[in-house]
Amino acid sequence: MNIPSELKYTKDHEWIRIEGDTAIIGITDFAQGELGDIVYVEVDTLDETLNREEVFGTVEAVKTVSDLFLPLSGEIVEFNESLEDEPEKVNTDPYGEGWMVKVKISNQDEVEDLLSDADYKELVGA
Repeated sequence: MNIPSELKYTKDHEWIRIEGDTAIIGITDFAQGELGDIVYVEVDTLDETLNREEVFGTVEAVKTVSDLFLPLSGEIVEFNESLEDEPEKVNTDPYGEGWMVKVKISNQDEVEDLLSDADYKELVGA
């Protein structure tokens, strides 16, 4: 299981890469493995401002549909449109081409509440 040390994580299995006042967000390698083959990613909150832990979209796998929870408050400024045609990128490259959204962070203090890679490894028993 791949858990990059430079990223932050949530108990809901999202990963976060902070770049200035922007957060790039996706689901973890653990999450995509648990879900199985991803067949659809839906984000209908583009250009909306949401609070932390609000649902920003869904990911559909062969067996289930799961909500995606925003780890930081802010405006959804970009959706990875390549996932519309190739949702399997979430399975094959969850930390790279499988990213889901970019968010303009509205409360930098919330970053402190995210999990480190060590915390996340403990959470998933890695």
